[in-house]
Amino acid sequence: MDLKAKLREVPDFPKEGINFIDITTVLQDPEALKECIDSMKKKVESFGEFDIIVGAESRGFIFGAPLAYALGKGFVPIRKKGKLPYKTISVEYELEYGTDILEMHIDAIKKGQRVVIVDDLLATGGTTKSNIKLVEQLGGEILGIVYFVELTFLNGREKLKGYNVESIVQY
Repeated sequence: MDLKAKLREVPDFPKEGINFIDITTVLQDPEALKECIDSMKKKVESFGEFDIIVGAESRGFIFGAPLAYALGKGFVPIRKKGKLPYKTISVEYELEYGTDILEMHIDAIKKGQRVVIVDDLLATGGTTKSNIKLVEQLGGEILGIVYFVELTFLNGREKLKGYNVESIVQY
C-alpha cells in the first residue's frame, strides 16, 4: 500500500508557507493504519532486542502505544510541562516561535534500559533531541528512533547523528 498517497497535504497550515502533512487520513482508514503500524513494527524489530518504547505528546502516543502493545513492551509518555502527576525531569527545547518544556517521570526509564523512540514526524529533529536528553538523563540507551513521516528537506537527521533513525514515508 502506498501510505504516502493516503496522507493529506494542507497548504499554508498552521501558517502561510508551511505545507502540513495531515496523518488523520491514515488514522481514519483501518487498512492504512494497520499497514502503518505493521511497517513501523518491522523497523523497530530491526533494531534488535529492546526494553521499552517512548513517545512524545501527542502524536507519538498514537503510534507508540500500539507498537508497544504489538511488541509486548511497555510505553513511556513524554508530556508537556505540568501534565504528568508524579515527580519529573524536564528539558527545555526551542520551537520556531519560542521555547517549550517536555517532561518525563523520574522513574520511567531504568538505568541501562534499551529504548526505542517513536513519533509521527521528523522535521528539524528538535523534539526528538529533547526526548533523547530525557531518556539519557535517566540512564537509558537509545537503540533507535522510528517515524511515520520524515521531511527530508529539513535535514532533521543531522541533529540525530549517531542514532539509528528510520521512517516509513519520506518527503
